[in-house]
Amino acid sequence: MAQHLRLNFVDGRWVHAESGQTRENTNPADFTDVIGEFAESGGVDTDRAVDAAAAALPAWRALGPIRRAAHLTAAGRLLAERADEIAAVITREQGKLLTEARGEVQRACAVLEFTAGQARLLGGVTAPAEDERTFAYTFRRPIGVVGLVTPWNFPLAIPMWKVAPALLSGCTAVLKPSPLTPLTSALLVEVFQRAGVPDGVLNLVQGDVAAGEALVANPGVAGISFTGSLGVGTAIHTGGAHRLLRTQLELGGKNAVVVCDDADLDRAVDAVIHGAFGQAGQRCSATSRAVVDVRVRDAFLERLVPRVAGLRVGPGDDPASKVCPVVNTVRRDAALAAVEGAQRDGGKVLCGGGPEERPGLPEGCYVQPTVLRDVPWDSELAQEEVFGPVLAVVDADGFDDALRISNSVKYGMSGTVFTASQSRAFEAVERFEAGMLHVNRPGVGAYAHLPHTGAKASQYGPPECSPEVFDFYTAWHSACIGY
Repeated sequence: MAQHLRLNFVDGRWVHAESGQTRENTNPADFTDVIGEFAESGGVDTDRAVDAAAAALPAWRALGPIRRAAHLTAAGRLLAERADEIAAVITREQGKLLTEARGEVQRACAVLEFTAGQARLLGGVTAPAEDERTFAYTFRRPIGVVGLVTPWNFPLAIPMWKVAPALLSGCTAVLKPSPLTPLTSALLVEVFQRAGVPDGVLNLVQGDVAAGEALVANPGVAGISFTGSLGVGTAIHTGGAHRLLRTQLELGGKNAVVVCDDADLDRAVDAVIHGAFGQAGQRCSATSRAVVDVRVRDAFLERLVPRVAGLRVGPGDDPASKVCPVVNTVRRDAALAAVEGAQRDGGKVLCGGGPEERPGLPEGCYVQPTVLRDVPWDSELAQEEVFGPVLAVVDADGFDDALRISNSVKYGMSGTVFTASQSRAFEAVERFEAGMLHVNRPGVGAYAHLPHTGAKASQYGPPECSPEVFDFYTAWHSACIGY
């Protein structure tokens, strides 16, 4: 690994944190595998990055979206060429299966391809004027310097779906990734550097709370796009409210798959396993609740539990692994504590429930895929995000009760229904209090050209991805020209 990738990237140069402090990054699948020491930045580092972005803004904005898109297209080619290398880094650093990491790289390439294609569409409209000899129209302007604060669960795709539209819009950016996945973010920045993005347009500040707080507090930052927890997102929003900081917040989820009494149970089981245990449940759209009609609950569990119990937990680079480790010991302990709490509330563990331990498995953050039944709909496990491989099965007495239970949480990221009834399918889509809706398919995943968005406490501000994302990175203006 190149030493410079362990540093910050400010104004086109790889630089140490001002304090000289570093943070060790280890492989969650094997604690003996130390990836490296990465910069631990503070307010001085963040402010320098913001200054660099502000200095680069006028020229980048003047370049225009079509020429800016050429840099995104070049970055897409470079990313595709390095797909295997970057996927391996994602697996080593974040823990996910190599197949999942390769899928994430493909998703990032798709985001770049879609975003670059928006360059010729990033305009306004002409409008009738009320006065004679007047031409009226609307147009967009970039909002300025933006801070991009990203999580560890998709260390390439989520930064990409912020960086790409920010740069195409004409904004300049400071990326502050999770301290758990610093190398993947450095590789992303390096791709844009090699694609010819001018110095100062995209800057990288590694670190944790101090760097993030400085980004929110800096008056030179016009907007913050954040993906992460509800608590941190709320703090960002309130922290910048006094200066009317623009925020785009994609927050948590407590997503339900509703299994109706007429559902194709085999298909529903396939989707629940994919949604609940793919990436060890560490997705904002993960299936953490199966809300199952009591008339088919036993048949559903008879199909589900043996398959979950047979899932092999192991390192992401082991082809035999079907479930990866969670990202660190904090997430491991939180998942196990959630299972213990659910049992106190009356839930019964049908499989899993503890750490995965077996001969030959490295010491790491392994949690057994866990299914609990008889989970009360209003208990903590059924209401709060776990972000681990833990599925709560909640009984529902019919379709209306299932939708009531699904909508009972404060979050609204994803909603899914399995039914053979066309009427129920459309009614569920209408009544789910969620941003991304699915029928008879897994409740995770989204397309680069569709809004990645939530409802209620899962989302604040414009969606990610899709043409609607530009409503965050640009501001609308109108002009009336007399002639």
